[in-house]
Amino acid sequence: MELKVVPIEKPDEVNVILGQSHFIKTVEDIHEAIVTQVPGAKFGLAFCEASGKALVRWSGTDEEMIELAKKNALALSAGHVFVVFLRDFYPINVLNAIKEVPEVCRIFCATANPLQVIVAETEQGRGVVGVIDGVKTKGVETEEDIRERKELLRRFGYKL
Repeated sequence: MELKVVPIEKPDEVNVILGQSHFIKTVEDIHEAIVTQVPGAKFGLAFCEASGKALVRWSGTDEEMIELAKKNALALSAGHVFVVFLRDFYPINVLNAIKEVPEVCRIFCATANPLQVIVAETEQGRGVVGVIDGVKTKGVETEEDIRERKELLRRFGYKL
């Protein structure tokens, strides 16, 4: 077995959801889950098929996000893994809907941070071992940091 680090390539402001599913139906069902939760959502979705033709299956509503999804899914080439790139909205808006898609087995992460995916490769194929989401923790928040965190959540409209 060989371990590889696969960086996810994306613009800083774009969010990504990385997960694992079990069936080709995933592409259409995740697409429907997203547009049902966020009408007019700009996103791209790609799914690594794990048998048969073993293709990257894809969908979405935004050409740039679709291309990012296809490119990153192909770089991962890990069976049954999906990536969703979101423009101008946050994972919190669609995460529960995606988790409720019957084919979805797990979510590895949902982030706008720099992201690296640890992939194991064997003679059979590839699988995601885990993710490195962002940077190493630098300390514990201060009272000022708490105030800034609370202001940010209210500015985004997540708290009153």
